[in-house]
Amino acid sequence: MKKYIISDSPEATRRLGESLAGFLKPGDNIILNGNLGSGKTLFTKGIAKGIGIERPEYVNSPSFVIVKEYKGRINLYHFDLYRLEDLKGIEYIGVKEYLNGDGIVVIEWAERMKGLLPAQYMDIHIDITGERERRFFFKAHGKRYDHIISRYIKR
Repeated sequence: MKKYIISDSPEATRRLGESLAGFLKPGDNIILNGNLGSGKTLFTKGIAKGIGIERPEYVNSPSFVIVKEYKGRINLYHFDLYRLEDLKGIEYIGVKEYLNGDGIVVIEWAERMKGLLPAQYMDIHIDITGERERRFFFKAHGKRYDHIISRYIKR
């Protein structure tokens, strides 16, 4: 299943993430792809708020540390693979140990780990369509994510 949503502002992008969080549970894997500045981290802040992370405004891109862990009602593991060049580096940081684990995993620039992606995940690609506008494409990999997308996007 593949659907899309248009966001017309940074606040709307954050709210999209917060709304999606209501459908997520521990063990869910969210893959975010899009150009620099497309809103991946802002969307992740919304997820953080929606799952009860105490200070979601502190969620930021983990580009230099690769992964940041946020504790809440449901834990959030936020990866940014932008600076990694090969699968060895990705395996070294232990991404696979987080997948399908005790929290929600959000991975930015996940196209760098194609050979290591889990069997089931939600793939979200963000296109910049204007100064403030973004188009979010949601693609399910697995029945659980088909179900989430069909409930989350009502058109």
